[in-house]
Amino acid sequence: MVEEVKAPAQKRIFGFSPNVFFLGIASLLTDISSEMIFTLVPLFLSNVLGVATTIVGLVGGLSDSTDAVFRIFSGWFSDKIGKRKLLAVVGYSLSTVIKPFMYLATSWGAVLAIRFGDRVGKGIRSSPRDALLASSVLPHERGKGFGFHRAMDTTGATLGLILAAIIIYLVQGGGLELSRESYQWLVLVGIIPAVLGVIVLLVFVREKRGEEGLGGTPIPGASTAKRGFDIRFKIFLAILAIFTLGRSSDFFVILRAQNLDVPLIQVTLMLVLMNATYAVTSLPMGMLSDRLGRRRLIALGWFIYALVYLGFALATSLWWAWVLFALYGIYQGVVEGVGRAFIADLVPEGRRGTAYGLYQGVTGLMLLPASLIAGWFWEVLNPSAPFYFGAGLAFLAMVGILALIKEPRRPR
Repeated sequence: MVEEVKAPAQKRIFGFSPNVFFLGIASLLTDISSEMIFTLVPLFLSNVLGVATTIVGLVGGLSDSTDAVFRIFSGWFSDKIGKRKLLAVVGYSLSTVIKPFMYLATSWGAVLAIRFGDRVGKGIRSSPRDALLASSVLPHERGKGFGFHRAMDTTGATLGLILAAIIIYLVQGGGLELSRESYQWLVLVGIIPAVLGVIVLLVFVREKRGEEGLGGTPIPGASTAKRGFDIRFKIFLAILAIFTLGRSSDFFVILRAQNLDVPLIQVTLMLVLMNATYAVTSLPMGMLSDRLGRRRLIALGWFIYALVYLGFALATSLWWAWVLFALYGIYQGVVEGVGRAFIADLVPEGRRGTAYGLYQGVTGLMLLPASLIAGWFWEVLNPSAPFYFGAGLAFLAMVGILALIKEPRRPR
């Protein structure tokens, strides 16, 4: 019988520990910035710089894969030194410093270099931040904690895209293509929330030292930190790799919308809708996973993803794109926070930094071949081909997680 883990009374903010709340605020501010500056990079490359789709795939895949190695290393290093906040601050700060250079970018090589620097920062911060968050919630509230964080993160993305849509409309009005002037304004405004996010992290988030959990409570299993990883964790990583091979950069989702002759302002609003549905579903899905288990919800999310990619492959008109972007947000809301909570269920506290590094590292490393394959399919076959490929691998991953992984016992 698993005993209930109790912690001394601690001040809470809207039902969450201060660390969880302020990590959420920092992510909200950072994502406002990132969505304004980087989400429309494929259109900047294609419309402003005039590069080929294969180059767009290279920039998207390489930038998304860059942080993978750094996530693995920073997660392991945070376990070793026991300082999660320090690495999170370094990562957020690096990304903030590099963003203004997008204002000056005039070649795809410059865009790649700047995006590389931003993703290095993301790689340094992500695993330690997730490990810090996992140590800041009780085991039976992990889904709720990670669901809240993903909801805040995605609310920031939604607000960033709304601001982007307003700026684009004010600068260039309608039209299918992005202008350089619009993009430069996005960069100038987007820098401000990035700086505020770093300040929130520095001032309000508290380091959790050693094997200390919420309210000073020892984390169950922390004494087993040097033990090998659970076989279920290893199988999950292998299945995740298969899924991610078909999950090319979201650059291709944006390009597919433009391929359907969707006006630029509507593409931006579709991204707003996607992030809004992501934000709305993240917290309830996280809380549901605390009650029903994580494995089935992850499988459900991958099934939704398969349907969405099949839809993008078959889409022929604008209204399809609106529906598919909304469903794509639901998939992310179901999977993203729940997946992170699932890692915390499978791995003891003392190894969670490394585990999150491996989890996010596998995802990042597979995005490069996934995006190169997608770009090749797009150019050589047709724009639907990458989405058929992604749908097939998502369905295979869904079957794999249901057949090969058992749900871990959940603390009550």
